[in-house]
This record gives sequence, C-alpha cells and structure tokens, in this order.
Amino acid sequence: MSEAVVKTSDVVVVGAGPVGLVLAYLLGRRGLSVTVLERNEAIVTELRASTFHPPTLDLLEGVGISLVEQGLVSPTWQVRDHASGDAAVFDMAILGDETGHPYRLQCEQHKLSHTVLAAIEAGLPNVEVLFDKPVAAVFQDANGAVARCEDGESVRGTYLVGCDGARSLVRAAIGQTLTGKTYPETMILATTRFDFAAAMPNLSNVNYVWTSHPDLTETFSLLRVPGRWRASLYPLPGESEEEALSTASIERKMQAVFPRDEPYEVLERRAYRIHQRIVERYYEGRIVLCGDSAHVNSPSGGMGLNGGVHDAFCLAEKLPDLVAGAGPELLERYQRQRRPIAEEQILKQADANRARMRETDPTRRRALLDELKAIAADPRRLKERLLTTSMIAGLRQSNAVA
Repeated sequence: MSEAVVKTSDVVVVGAGPVGLVLAYLLGRRGLSVTVLERNEAIVTELRASTFHPPTLDLLEGVGISLVEQGLVSPTWQVRDHASGDAAVFDMAILGDETGHPYRLQCEQHKLSHTVLAAIEAGLPNVEVLFDKPVAAVFQDANGAVARCEDGESVRGTYLVGCDGARSLVRAAIGQTLTGKTYPETMILATTRFDFAAAMPNLSNVNYVWTSHPDLTETFSLLRVPGRWRASLYPLPGESEEEALSTASIERKMQAVFPRDEPYEVLERRAYRIHQRIVERYYEGRIVLCGDSAHVNSPSGGMGLNGGVHDAFCLAEKLPDLVAGAGPELLERYQRQRRPIAEEQILKQADANRARMRETDPTRRRALLDELKAIAADPRRLKERLLTTSMIAGLRQSNAVA
C-alpha cells in the first residue's frame, strides 16, 4: 500500500490504554488537536491493574473524571500471615488532611479507559481515537513526527507520544531500551466471585499474605474489585506456566488459600512475568515516552498504572507550550520530574514490597510483621509510611522539581 499522510494533529498518541487516553483528554481540554492510534479493536478489558491511589484520584477529579462510584472504596490494606490471620492493617484515614481521597479505590483499569473515552467523545471533537489502527513505524524530522500505520496511512504531529506499553514500538524507534531485571517467577492471576471476606476474618480489600502451605509458594495476594476477588498466585517449584494456568492447578491453590467443599468458579486467568525496568531517556527530539513505555515494575503496591497517569499529567502541562514553539528544556524538566520518581520510588518500593513478601524464614517473617504492626499503631510512623506508599510524597517531590 502506498503511504499517505491522512491527518495532521498537534500531538499523536500511540496507545489507547488508560495513560494514552488520559493524556489525550488532558491535551484536548487544553485546546490541542490529538489523534490516538490503538492497535486493538476496542479498549482492552483483560486482567490488568486495579488499584488507584489517592493522588491519582485527586488529579482525575480535578479534571472532571470520577471513578469512585465504579469501584470499591478501600480505607485499609494489610500484610497478613495466612495460618494465624495475624495482620498489620494500614488505615489510610490518617491521610484525611493530605488528600480528598484517603483510601485506595479498587477499580479495574479499563473502567478508567472507558470513562475517559466517553468524556472525549462527548465533549472534545478535537481529539480522535482510532481503534484497530496498529502502528508499523514512527519517525521524525526537525518539525514533527509521523506514525505510519500498518494500513499504509500516516498521521503527523508536532509531537508524538508513546503510550504503547512494555513492548513499545515507539521506545524502540528512538533507540531506548528498558534496562533492569526480570524476576524469575511468573505470576498467575485468577478471579472468582467467591467472597473471601465472608470466609476469612478481618480481610481488607487489599491483602498481601505470607503462607507456608505446601500447595502454595511463600506468598499470595487477595485483592477485591466490584463483584469479584483477584488472587495472585505463583507456580510451584517445577511447575510450568501452562501447568500453573490449568484448572486443576488453580483449583488446588485456591483450595489452599481457603478450603471449601465445592470447586472455585474461576472467571478469568492470566500469567505474566514481573519486571523492574526503566529507560535512560524519556524523549528524543519530538518523540516522548509515557507510562509503561518508559518504565515497568512489579505490581506489588499497585504503583505502575498510577505512575503512568502521573506521567501523563506532568507531560500534559508541557506539550501545549512545546507545540507553540517552546524549546526542549521543557522536556528536560519532564525527564527530571518523572524519571527519578519512577526509579527511586516506584521501582524501589515495588522491589522492596516483593522482597518482603518473598521472605520464607518464619523468624524473619515474624519480625517483619511485628515491625509493620508497630508502624501501623504509631500515628506519626503510619502517616509517614502511607504518604510514601500512597504515592503522595512522590508526586509532591516530582512537582517540586524546577
């Protein structure tokens, strides 16, 4: 097919996940023309992120996007011992003077995507979201950047932003790679309608659990979303990914989490590897990276999606001036604001969370749990910890960078 530039916009966004759609929405509200190119035929609804932290909810509410009615308000989260039920419970009410949302909201990420897309379609004719439009290549010159789609059509923008995830084509096009590490384990996500909270005393909506059960690895997590629970499980030693995804294996692990007389109805299942990786540079010329195209991390703590949304808000403040002719110092500021936060807070926190929950020594687990309980019982230490784990401190640090 012959190549043809069929559309020109101020900004081209590659990827219509939650980060790409939030960025397009923010830019559209600021009066820019935006074209979003998405390879899938519709918003992806498979198992992905499900935790929204307080500052993310604050930012979204400030631009007219509310998810609260679509999710579960979760004022506490906990680290728990499976056998005894003993837990360190972190009550986020103490953040009431720091945020308008002193809780985690348990809400599937596709609900944010659908909500933002509806807002774009209802009120922003300057933003066009094109599904079933995979991008084959991107390139740039001194005046802009072009996304060439697989159908031969091309879209040109004064700037182009890659919001196309961990396997980002845009990232590769500017010669950046995700450096860091991949953990040896695979995570198995499975959802069920069974109400673990009714069966296991004193559960929160978010629970990170140590276990010594022989049919489980050293840890699992239980996260509640509307109408179902998500269990994060791990293959047993010697168990292949295919075996771990089998009905028999998931059933055995779910029965180990909580034994019951009847089998579990598993609604969804998914396996994925866990990474801690980041690019060296968030932009090159007129092409910029945002969200998972720039950094990927362990899901422990629920910071990946939130960090990507924070990237989008930060970048959206700068792109109108950049489109108007401002120099690359604005993109340098974006790099200074967001990369250190991703590296020093998001990735390091997620790594520390994973390391803590992979602990196997019973004495060390007891000491860790006692220390977490002491923090949860001390208002000063609790607030300090929650400001960090809720990403309030990181966002403030980012915003303070000149």
